Amino acid sequence: MSPIRSASIAVLASAVLATTLTGCGIGGEPQDTSPIVIAADLELSGASAPIGKVYQRALELKVDQMNASGVLGGRKIELRVKDNRSDAAESLRNINDFSGDAQVSAVIMGGCNECAVGAARTISDKRIPTIALASAGAVTEPVDQRRYVFKLAPNAVDSAAALTTELTRRNIRKVAVLHSADGYGQEGVAALRREFGKASVKLVAAEAVRTTDTEVSTQIDDLVEKKPQALILWTPPEQATLAATTARQRNYRGSLFFDASAAGELFLGPSARSTELATLIFTQTMVIDDVIATTPAKAARRQWFQDYTARFGGYNGFSSFAADAVQLIADAEQRAGGDRGKVDRDALRDVLETSQLDGLSGPIRMTPDNHSGLMPQALTTLVARGGRWRLAG
Repeated sequence: MSPIRSASIAVLASAVLATTLTGCGIGGEPQDTSPIVIAADLELSGASAPIGKVYQRALELKVDQMNASGVLGGRKIELRVKDNRSDAAESLRNINDFSGDAQVSAVIMGGCNECAVGAARTISDKRIPTIALASAGAVTEPVDQRRYVFKLAPNAVDSAAALTTELTRRNIRKVAVLHSADGYGQEGVAALRREFGKASVKLVAAEAVRTTDTEVSTQIDDLVEKKPQALILWTPPEQATLAATTARQRNYRGSLFFDASAAGELFLGPSARSTELATLIFTQTMVIDDVIATTPAKAARRQWFQDYTARFGGYNGFSSFAADAVQLIADAEQRAGGDRGKVDRDALRDVLETSQLDGLSGPIRMTPDNHSGLMPQALTTLVARGGRWRLAG
């Protein structure tokens, strides 16, 4: 076993044991060896395939780590993955299939907002606990209609607040926004308007792009014409880097700001020159190699970063959300108890609803009134420097 693998298992075991109530045999009782079956509905083909494959890699790595560590006693996690082809109708079919499988404890959905929102009613009707990695607030709201749906992704209101704080700190008063035309993009513009109103920041223009668009020059031309001091890119990462490149080609010399949805790979590749000194609001795990590991949680995040990078040759910031989803479900399954080998989805849902975890993404807190677990404190300010993201400051 390699030193990296050995260290990974040791750190993982200590971190998980601190937060998990294991179900090992007590007082001579036979150990539960039934599998914990987690299903995953991911965008492995179609327009959103890049992020879907990131989530698949992260899920597989986290499952391998937990199974190798022995923290689940005699139990192992079994991952069952279906491709939704970046299509909400196909995603709904997958959810129906998973809910009909009595062995499946819970489902993890990918980053497709339309998929998660479109499946919310079925998830509730089928009473199958689901953690979505999508960002839109409608994934988990209203909570009374989303009792079985949870979310792990940055929230628009938190990202907007962090962006506005940074704009104010830098005395930037005129801002333009390029945003995705989906629910999360619209939610983001509304959140920015509210925050700007509190801080005397003026939104001089806002333009929308469909998430499938591969050309943004018309929108960028319109935004740059307004001569904003800063341009906020609230789109998926590929569009954000395209927009940044296009803006620089139009001789735009103002500041570039990326919402959390625009995060992606640690290294910026061909877009490095256009994005140099751009600001990104995202979780600290993206740049954990810049951070001194002063706590067990930070040590676990650094180890995750190193393990993901070692296996896949690079790091993607969104990977930690998928890993935390596995951790939450495994912890909840262990705590929910129930008959040996029998899945109790209602009990698992009840535990998820009050889960707390100092996760790889940052602090996570679920409550009966809030099923979007990532805390605002998880977000920090990053800067593009030398072809990669770095911790600002």
